[in-house]
Amino acid sequence: MKKVLAWLQGTRNLLIMVGSRKRSQLRRPTWIIALISLVSIFLVAAYIFPPGRSTCYFFSSKGCGTYDELPPNIFSRELTDDETESRIVVKEILRSNPIRSKNPKIAFLFLTPGTLPFERLWHMFFQGHEGRFSIYVHASREKPAHVSRYFVGRDIRSESVGWGRFSMVEAERRLLANALLDPDNQHFVLLSESCIPVRHFEFVYNYLLFTNVSFIDCFPDPGPHGNGRYTEHMLPEVERKDFRKGSQWFSMKRQHAIIVMADNLYYTKFKHHCRPNMEGGRNCYSDEHYLPTFFHMLDPGGIANWSVTYVDWSEGKWHPRSFRARDITQDLLNNITSLDESTHFQSDAKRSNVITPCVWNGLRRPCFLFARKFFPESQTVLLTFFANFSRL
Repeated sequence: MKKVLAWLQGTRNLLIMVGSRKRSQLRRPTWIIALISLVSIFLVAAYIFPPGRSTCYFFSSKGCGTYDELPPNIFSRELTDDETESRIVVKEILRSNPIRSKNPKIAFLFLTPGTLPFERLWHMFFQGHEGRFSIYVHASREKPAHVSRYFVGRDIRSESVGWGRFSMVEAERRLLANALLDPDNQHFVLLSESCIPVRHFEFVYNYLLFTNVSFIDCFPDPGPHGNGRYTEHMLPEVERKDFRKGSQWFSMKRQHAIIVMADNLYYTKFKHHCRPNMEGGRNCYSDEHYLPTFFHMLDPGGIANWSVTYVDWSEGKWHPRSFRARDITQDLLNNITSLDESTHFQSDAKRSNVITPCVWNGLRRPCFLFARKFFPESQTVLLTFFANFSRL
């Protein structure tokens, strides 16, 4: 850096000398001054962003700060054998070229207790886009009764799922495993029975398939419902400083879906040590912490740190705000689709917020493609709005 500063000082002196000449002489070296200024900018940029460091979207199609670009001495401690093996697998998967499909599809993974109350709305969303999507339904309590041809025959083998239990993560992996069997599935979206689309299919398709990151919600929460759920039984693999929180409703590219299926080390840690009724009466919910922590540690630059599924936590309750038929208005839908930043509500004493700008391939863009939680009674109203919603 000292050499760069010295060079810039010399450049400054040269410009002063040039400026002291007569006006008639000033016209001739104008292009030289411009060239010197341009070179100075590139020298400073080269120092700040040296080769091998992430260029974060501008020159790379792999996101920014990916694990593969981290220097070898980044670890502050000696890794266990299991950690080393796990990181090698992740690194090799990230290095490999993604499977190119002539017919890339988005896999929609529905995690539901039973029948999907918004199936008619989803039918309208999918209609006319056959061959560009796949549907997988994990029903944990009862077999769904389908009203849309797109959902018929799309149920997978399901197991019982308990709210807050690790079975939620197991169901997510079960959905991913079934969807990965189809090589045309290039992006994977996890949705609940209370989720609705707030954009038309073409917008969603382009938004997800042409991004270079996965939309996995991830943020630090120093409060009792964040780091307060951490236990030292997760050491040495998961340290408190790396513990993260986020919405379980992810959207991820194929490489990341494969990484999730390949993981056993961190999966097992969370299975045993992030659960309800831990020591001290604390509760930890793996569906809120496993994937955010896992990707923060292993591929932080490969995720966007927000979810493309909107949810309103502003009421500060245990569950997000739910929307009834009377709540559905043009203003509500306009507001959801116009948001270009994601707000994370922390559980510390200050109740502070973490604001994440929604940057898509280097551009500030609207954040949300889907939204939850909507009561089944709102479907009729939503069908009308979806058919006429000009901003979809």
